[in-house]
Amino acid sequence: MAVSKDEILDEIRRCAAENGGVPLGRERFKAETGIREHEWRGKYWATWGEALSEAGLPPNSLNGQVLDDEQLVRRIALLTRKLGRFPSEAHLKLERRSDDTFPNSNSVRRRLGGTSDQLARVRTFAAADDSFSDVCEIVSALSSDEDTAGPKEPVARTQADGVVYLIKSGRYHKIGRTNAIGRRSYEIALQLPEKSALVHSFETDDPAGIERYWHDRFKDRRQNGEWFLLSKADVAAFKRRRRFM
Repeated sequence: MAVSKDEILDEIRRCAAENGGVPLGRERFKAETGIREHEWRGKYWATWGEALSEAGLPPNSLNGQVLDDEQLVRRIALLTRKLGRFPSEAHLKLERRSDDTFPNSNSVRRRLGGTSDQLARVRTFAAADDSFSDVCEIVSALSSDEDTAGPKEPVARTQADGVVYLIKSGRYHKIGRTNAIGRRSYEIALQLPEKSALVHSFETDDPAGIERYWHDRFKDRRQNGEWFLLSKADVAAFKRRRRFM
């Protein structure tokens, strides 16, 4: 069934509201809603900017224009909220692949500095804005010196330590585990016909057991292998996990 213009506009507004008021780019909008570009381009609007404008959002506000430093920091703060942790450069690159409005990681480093500088900027930004109190809680526990203090003693990890993640492609979500989330997300993206987006991930000392827990919890929503058709409530439940030890 064809998607109407009003339905698309409603989805554009909903996604922007859930993204802190920032409109999504074309690719991420498709990943979040399942609405493909051919369903609106040349039918209702010629460009994505025109669609955003009719939805009452600034056309191309974050696409094709240079962001100021505060906007860059805000985007990293929003990504921190989405991941439940402060993003590494691999996370920035992955987000750029799934959302063409997200700034290039090289631009972020050139404008804001290394990870410790970015962390300090996000901490200051979140502390000054009550709507980012959840982000403030995440970053306040981290050290600003973590990537500038030189070589450190390796942190002891067991062989079972790893990450459990949730990735979305089209209408479906994949729940899996890995020891290298950036590499695993990239490998999955290469295998899929549609672009994928990392929704959330968290560390655990029992990735196999925790992965099994989520597979069992959503077993009635399983479509194939590790792929599930999840509701918004299901995704929200997964994203509430910050760490599972």
